[in-house]
Amino acid sequence: MPAKKRIFLLILSLSLATLACTIFIGGPDYPDQTIPVSTEAVEQMQQSIKEAMAAGAVSGQVTLVINEAQLTSYLAFKLETQPDPFITKPQIYLRDGQIQVYGTASSGYFSATVRLVLTATADEGGELLIEMTEADFGPLPAPEGLKEAVTTLVSEAYTGAVGPVATGLRIESIVIADGLMTVVGRIK
Repeated sequence: MPAKKRIFLLILSLSLATLACTIFIGGPDYPDQTIPVSTEAVEQMQQSIKEAMAAGAVSGQVTLVINEAQLTSYLAFKLETQPDPFITKPQIYLRDGQIQVYGTASSGYFSATVRLVLTATADEGGELLIEMTEADFGPLPAPEGLKEAVTTLVSEAYTGAVGPVATGLRIESIVIADGLMTVVGRIK
């Protein structure tokens, strides 16, 4: 086989291989600690919610503590049900008053690591307020409507996790630190 033909076949093979794959183009680095995803973590979160609400039914005050593995697992399973999630491989870190969400975003043949920083507070009526304060999509442009989509997804995840009891809870404070989110509220 002539050398020109071999070079052409090599270039053609590489081009087809590239089209079949996604090219990683960077973005912010995931933290060194990997948060495990498991159905057990979701079940533990649901059990913690039930116990906190049962205690609140007696005392009137609800204290709910959720950890990074529980939130990461819940979000991972929630994203799996979506036909075209905005990120995959989510990792949630609860540090320094922030909810930091890392994941992989894809656009065409390209993928990049993304980092979203959210804050969670309660409004005057005791309802959850989620605000995205930062979005780093690396070299990819941030999708239009990202803030609304992320806020909606996280709010749905919260109300979906807390379930119908969320409507009977007036949030007084949310503290995020050292891998934990502590929500304190009162039964309405």
